[in-house]
Amino acid sequence: MTDASRQVPQTTNNAGVPVESDEHSLTVGSNGPVLLQDHYLIEKMAQFNRERVPERVVHAKGSGAYGIFEVTNDVSQFTKADLFQPGRRTEMLARFSTVAGEQGSPDTWRDPRGFALKFYTEHGNYDMVGNNTPIFFVRDPIKFQDFIRSQKRTLDSAVRDHDMQWDFWTLSPESAHMVTWLMGDRGIPKTYRNMNGYSSHTYMWINAGGEKFWVKYHFKTDQGIDFLTQDEADELAGSDGDLHRRDLFESIKRGDHPSWTLKVQVMPFDDAPDYRFNPFDLTKVWPHGDYPLIDVGRMTLNKNPEDFFVHIEQAAFEPSNMVPGIGPSPDKMLLGRLFSYPDTHRYRIGPNYAQLPPNRAHSAVNSYAKDGPMRYEPANIARPYAPNSYGGPSAPVQESVDPAGWQTAGEMVREAYKPHREDDDFGQAGTQVRQVLDDAARERLVSNISGHLLDGVSRPVLDRALQYWRNVDKALGDKVAARVNGAGK
Repeated sequence: MTDASRQVPQTTNNAGVPVESDEHSLTVGSNGPVLLQDHYLIEKMAQFNRERVPERVVHAKGSGAYGIFEVTNDVSQFTKADLFQPGRRTEMLARFSTVAGEQGSPDTWRDPRGFALKFYTEHGNYDMVGNNTPIFFVRDPIKFQDFIRSQKRTLDSAVRDHDMQWDFWTLSPESAHMVTWLMGDRGIPKTYRNMNGYSSHTYMWINAGGEKFWVKYHFKTDQGIDFLTQDEADELAGSDGDLHRRDLFESIKRGDHPSWTLKVQVMPFDDAPDYRFNPFDLTKVWPHGDYPLIDVGRMTLNKNPEDFFVHIEQAAFEPSNMVPGIGPSPDKMLLGRLFSYPDTHRYRIGPNYAQLPPNRAHSAVNSYAKDGPMRYEPANIARPYAPNSYGGPSAPVQESVDPAGWQTAGEMVREAYKPHREDDDFGQAGTQVRQVLDDAARERLVSNISGHLLDGVSRPVLDRALQYWRNVDKALGDKVAARVNGAGK
């Protein structure tokens, strides 16, 4: 045996037993049958058949990296959360994704982008599961499944269909603000590094004195906002379907570490009931003039995963992971996601998903959970029940985040959010069109909308869509109508 050959490790099976060959099955003679006795062949085939876990129903195609979050400003007057205390550095994981596309879909489809973060704090994992938009299409979780299905594929042909999308959007006027974002420049970011991230939801912050505040998170890209035009995105979808995934990985690999500055809007707890629109409505933003941005810190991604499947495909983000000093708000969508996200992880990667490397807390875990498929960390308990008298962990009554820490008196009802004086579905979308976008951006918006509508949207859905945009802004709607109706002449 040569010195060079001694440097090559011996192939083993999954139990560490050396195998006889990487290339040749065990047979009876050179042309005889393959033997069931070849346990390594059977292991390889069986393992291969089980390599894939179910892909995420939403946000299937994505990418991610590890990094650090550093606090640069003192916001301890608003929250006692460990990761937001002055000078704190917290290890973290980020995953960016498209929403509607499957695993093999192009990165440059017009679609919202997921912006999911996991912070490994001294008090357990804190997850922020947001998007690259500060708002969303619907405000009630009972409509979420229907919305996603309208963005996916038809039952008969299994192709994506603009008619389904516009049918749902025009029958759900609360979508107008988000669709205006989606059809605008930010509907197709140039790279993951060139987009902002938002909590979108409102959360509760609690300080050391027990005072409560409402908060929204804004992660502002330090690389600058940039986007692709529809024509550029269409061309790239055919030439480099993994553009955004490749860009993030290669930028970190060459030492060009992307970063985002975290800013928050803080609303005093007592402002919410009488604010001019419902502050917990996921289709609305809080104007910065009312609640200006406050600097918190900076997130920097500086480490690529050594195994994509282990660290990114198995990463499980869930808004129910809230550390002391942070709680939920009455946002119906958020409250629905508190159940939905951990439940989908239990289905997709198993009930012990929290023990997988990207999801494992960096602090002590003293849980009474036990057993189940693929569990490999023993329960850190003396007896598998609580209370017990053998030194097991206990949860004494103490001041903590009260998930019902807002007024909830009243009978059980099924109704829309209680209207505030400026609540409507089209107002903020119209403000965005008239006051935020410049002339060139408005022209691109008209082009994107009309191009989308001309791609298979049938009447009467098309007529509703034209009225939808006139409700947003009459001038904009008239321009869209002129493009759409003129195309048929």
